[in-house]
Amino acid sequence: MKKLMKRAAALVLAGVTAAALDLTAAAAGPGDLSAVSAVLIEAETGTVLYQKNAGERRAMASTTKIMTALLTIEAGDLDREFTVDPLAIRVEGTSMGLQEGDRVSRRDLLYGILLPSGNDAANAAAVSVSGSIPEFVKLMNSKAQELRLSDTHFVTPSGLDADGHYTTALDLARLTAYAMKEETFCEIVACRSAEVEFGNPPYKRTLYNSNKMLARYDGAIGVKTGFTDNARRCLVSAAERDGVTLIAVTLNAGDDWNDHTKMLDYGFTQVKAYPLELGCDTRVSVAGTGKSVGVYSHEETLALTPQQRTRITRRVMLPAFVYGTVDKGDKLGEIRFYLDGELVKTCPLYADSTVTVPKEELSLFRRILEWAGIIV
Repeated sequence: MKKLMKRAAALVLAGVTAAALDLTAAAAGPGDLSAVSAVLIEAETGTVLYQKNAGERRAMASTTKIMTALLTIEAGDLDREFTVDPLAIRVEGTSMGLQEGDRVSRRDLLYGILLPSGNDAANAAAVSVSGSIPEFVKLMNSKAQELRLSDTHFVTPSGLDADGHYTTALDLARLTAYAMKEETFCEIVACRSAEVEFGNPPYKRTLYNSNKMLARYDGAIGVKTGFTDNARRCLVSAAERDGVTLIAVTLNAGDDWNDHTKMLDYGFTQVKAYPLELGCDTRVSVAGTGKSVGVYSHEETLALTPQQRTRITRRVMLPAFVYGTVDKGDKLGEIRFYLDGELVKTCPLYADSTVTVPKEELSLFRRILEWAGIIV
């Protein structure tokens, strides 16, 4: 399932650029905002529902930590304890309270990064993952290139002001859409508080989330605050209602909580989760048996504007036959859904019954296929 989620994330990123250019739905908008730059997107398709200077490069403050946390999660080994690098944690600004000699796990660092926005936690995680902060920054920029965030460049894991450290509201929204496909990331950013354990020796303590949207907005599920003297107030929020997930970003905002409330309220009037057509009459032959199996898929929806709904097409991807025993529930293919020609969602197709191929028949049929040059 996790592999499917990651694949879906990659598909979103593949089509989000085209979706970002279609701003016709954003004509009315949520009204006046305090932010210098802002964007609102639907998380799965990447459709831009509202934008204000969304492509303008700006400082991002601690929203940087979305990338830092993502790379820490992707590095794995989250529960192994280690001693924090004493130099890495000597950093100004917000902190989770790490001290020299403390032992901590990457998982608890993630809470320190994403809840109280600990700069010490971000640096400690960077050294843990890459061996040094400069090497981790290289990893951050490599990931940005992989995700095609062409207007983003990192200099620090924490987001402290630095020359050449910038992003855009749109790039930050796209990064967040990708990060929200990670279950661990979603679990952490949705927490208002969390109990973690670190120290020398480690002991339990509670960290609190600086994201007030979790308490202020119905359906809020994350994600990250930020502030520096240069960037001013920055905020990324996400909310989910009735099968629709929205991501809002503001950079340099005087009243970000209300900006995000306006944008999210507006967004939920623009999109709706529509059921997808998953019926498929195609049957798949089980080679050498004279039998075939039908296919089915679990119910799925896709958040779309009413106009987009009429522009969805689909393509069924199934093999002509399968070789060997098929068990009910085996994945045999998928249905691909396209919005204006861009792939936005895939839904697996599973076998609806079991067909057992005896070993002796399997061996005979394999020899026939090998003779015919169908398999090698």
